[in-house]
Amino acid sequence: MIDILNGLVAAVENHLDEELDVAAFAAGAGTTEYHLRRMFSSLAGMPVSDYIRRRRMTVAAADVIGGEDLLTIAVRYGYGSTEAFGRAFHTVHGVRPGDVRRAGGPLRSQAQLRFRLTVEGSTTMDARIVDKPAFRLVGYAARVPLIYEGINPHIAEHIRSLPDSAFVRLKELGNMEPSGVLQVSADAEGHTEGSELTHMQGVAVGADTDVPDDLDVIEAEAGSWAVFRTSGEHPKVLQDTWAATATEWFPSNPWRLRPGPSIVAVLDSAEDFSTATCELWLPVERA
Repeated sequence: MIDILNGLVAAVENHLDEELDVAAFAAGAGTTEYHLRRMFSSLAGMPVSDYIRRRRMTVAAADVIGGEDLLTIAVRYGYGSTEAFGRAFHTVHGVRPGDVRRAGGPLRSQAQLRFRLTVEGSTTMDARIVDKPAFRLVGYAARVPLIYEGINPHIAEHIRSLPDSAFVRLKELGNMEPSGVLQVSADAEGHTEGSELTHMQGVAVGADTDVPDDLDVIEAEAGSWAVFRTSGEHPKVLQDTWAATATEWFPSNPWRLRPGPSIVAVLDSAEDFSTATCELWLPVERA
């Protein structure tokens, strides 16, 4: 996977002046666009689309300073107008092309990425593979920003907004593994800090289970799931394990992510939730 990611970085450099077909690149590399984009975002801290824009605007800055006609520069980098190019340029550099021509900056440079795999065995990956038929996740959902470290206050507020009777109701409705009240993440806009996703407090039910109209539903397709067990300081150990799936587990195992929700099942916890034993469920397929 590391070689594929570095190949993608090289392809970006070769297509700075034209559209890069990421799906075709992924197929040619023997993986899927979904898995490639997820691994890139997890390791680079930004989506592929953001990296491409940053690299284009980094290179384009030299052309802007050089005094070439702005429309010619805009077309060279795939923009149909100077206005569209100017917006992209401002998003990356924080200034307009005209400001750069007058003052020479300031400019923000995006260096070309290099992915490296460091094998340390720093995180114990206690995993199992489970094959499941299609099922449904039902419960109470809200859109929240993604936060990688520490307690997410938006999720905490969503949980606090639910009455105790809601959790009793969910527990009575759940009828399959993963069991108990689950923390479900789905429909992420991206994988950078602050990007929005759907968070659900819910339970797993069979695909043919009747669901009350006032509950939200997330469909989970039939397929394999990688299940990682974590135990210790919460949510730190869970978040560290989630990160390690991208840096250690997926590069070392013949599996890749497939589209679908991510699920956390809390098996046991301290009364104040300072420690917990959890299972992280990720939808996967053979690489």
